[in-house]
Amino acid sequence: MTSVRRRKYSRTGLVGGAALILIGIASAAIAAPAKLRNPMKLPDTQYEATTWAGIDGWADDDHDAAFAAFVKSCKAVLRVGKIRDARPVYAALYQACLKAAAAKLDKPGEARAFFEQNFRPVRIAPLGQSDGFLTGYYEPIVEGTRKQSKAFDHPLYRKPPNLLSGGRMLLASFASHNGEKKKRGARRLAAFHDRAAIDDGALAGRNLEICWLNDPIDSFFAHIQGSVRVRLEDGHLLRLNYEAANGHPYIAVGRYLIERKIVAKEEMSMDRIRQWMEANPEEGKELRRKNKSYVFFRETNLANDEEPIGAQGVSLTPGRSIAVDRKLHIYGMPFFIAADLPIETEQPTTKFRRLMIAQDTGGAIIGPARADIYFGAGDEAGSISGRLRHPGRFVMLLPIKFDPATIDGAVPLPRPKPPEQTAKLKSETQQPAKKRKHKREQ
Repeated sequence: MTSVRRRKYSRTGLVGGAALILIGIASAAIAAPAKLRNPMKLPDTQYEATTWAGIDGWADDDHDAAFAAFVKSCKAVLRVGKIRDARPVYAALYQACLKAAAAKLDKPGEARAFFEQNFRPVRIAPLGQSDGFLTGYYEPIVEGTRKQSKAFDHPLYRKPPNLLSGGRMLLASFASHNGEKKKRGARRLAAFHDRAAIDDGALAGRNLEICWLNDPIDSFFAHIQGSVRVRLEDGHLLRLNYEAANGHPYIAVGRYLIERKIVAKEEMSMDRIRQWMEANPEEGKELRRKNKSYVFFRETNLANDEEPIGAQGVSLTPGRSIAVDRKLHIYGMPFFIAADLPIETEQPTTKFRRLMIAQDTGGAIIGPARADIYFGAGDEAGSISGRLRHPGRFVMLLPIKFDPATIDGAVPLPRPKPPEQTAKLKSETQQPAKKRKHKREQ
């Protein structure tokens, strides 16, 4: 969704929903040997080959559901074509998508067979670690109106025309002459207004308001998630998605509550943040202003029963879509995630073993084994998302067409040396009194 993630801030922006709030808290492949090369060229990443039988929970997953989500991504991959991404893995994914688009899977086990025949499993983790990190996000459902009133006084804005790429805006340049300011022809770039300035009215009177909410906390969490469903007075459901952000860095408000010992680290969640803000309205207002990041929305034509659109441009699937680090991973890549999470209860007792598809991104989603799981819309999805900040094991499904040599860590043999160099080398090896130093020894 770009729910903030997006991602191009993105998740539609979807940004790492709960992740943004909590982030401050918290062989087909190569293993650790430094001499072996990095198959995916990802920084600070380690790989380990595995087998389908070696993946905990693989055989018990609903592969049909995963395939349905994968096909959504493939439609976007095939629509933009092969040249969208120069990385070799993209071309290989494109080939896998061609097969997925042509597949007619109507028998039990065929979806599982498709993945096993067209991908190879590779464990992936940050260098020196065994686990990655998981958070969750969702789409809030809130009450609102089209017109401002005393009760509904907290706007959700569309993107201002003067908001430029990178969170900048053009300002007129002034010069002082005899004590009076006069506008110059040239203009200068400046940082766009931060949250405090906007809350204080920096955008008022510019007809940018899409709707008005009655709860400033609802507005704040809509910004965090990057998309929102607004139930209007007439019952109509207004669907808003992320459009842009003001360019200021996101500040995890949960960190302040932990540092001030207001909420224990192990108890931190979005529900606890909301409870504290409701009980302390003035302090809550000041805490929200510490997060200078601000999101702008756009209206969509999504039906009430449709899920929001992620950064890849496809509808998200609750429990199957994840937001990943867009700088490292390609949209459409499958990841099998195994973790014990607090889904059914507040304790991490739910065995989550599921094939997920990378379809979104977010500002707090950074790293090779880092994912934000989309759980759907509404309060229950919000509660689950808000309490996730747990380790998880990641298996990346690399398309079978991806060069096996790069995955196996094989280093290409050097070109044959010219005869004269070979003779010289042979002569040197016959001089026992002199030790040659290899380049890496020098």
